[in-house]
Amino acid sequence: MQKVNIICIGKIKEKYFADAIAEYSKRLSAFCKFTITELPEEKLRGDNPSEIDEVIHSEGKRIMQKISPADYVIAMCIEGKQLSSEELSDTLQNLAVTGRSTVDFVIGGSYGLSDEVKKRADLRLSMSRMTFPHTMARMILSEQIYRAYEIATNGKYHK
Repeated sequence: MQKVNIICIGKIKEKYFADAIAEYSKRLSAFCKFTITELPEEKLRGDNPSEIDEVIHSEGKRIMQKISPADYVIAMCIEGKQLSSEELSDTLQNLAVTGRSTVDFVIGGSYGLSDEVKKRADLRLSMSRMTFPHTMARMILSEQIYRAYEIATNGKYHK
C-alpha cells in the first residue's frame, strides 16, 4: 500500500478545516497509508528580509529531517507545475507502479519553502496562481489526493 504524507508547517486552528481534513484522511485509509506531520511555525521577531530568510531556512531544515532519501517529494509552491486532478491521479499511480512507495507533499510556512526543500523535490506543484491560506491549502490537497485515488479506481466521487 502506497504511503502518502503531507509534511507541513503550522497547526490547523479552524475546526471546520480540521473536520474536513479528518474526513478525507478517513476516506483515504481505503487507498493508502495517509499521514499529516505538522511542524511548528517559526516565530518572527520582526519582518526584515534577513529574519524572514532565517525562518524559511529553519523551517526547511526541520522539513528535511522528515523526508527519507527514497521518498518522492512534491513541493507545493506557487512557481510549480499545475496539474489537473486526472494528471495528479496518473502521477500517483505511476509512482506506485514504478516502486515509489512513499510520496511526501510538502507545504511550507507563510513565507514559503526553503531552496533546500525545493531542490530536494522531485516535482514542484502549484495548486493555482492564486494564494490560499495554508490551512485551506492542506484541506484542498487532502481532497485532491482522495480524488486522485477515486479517479484511479473509477470511483463515483469524481464526476
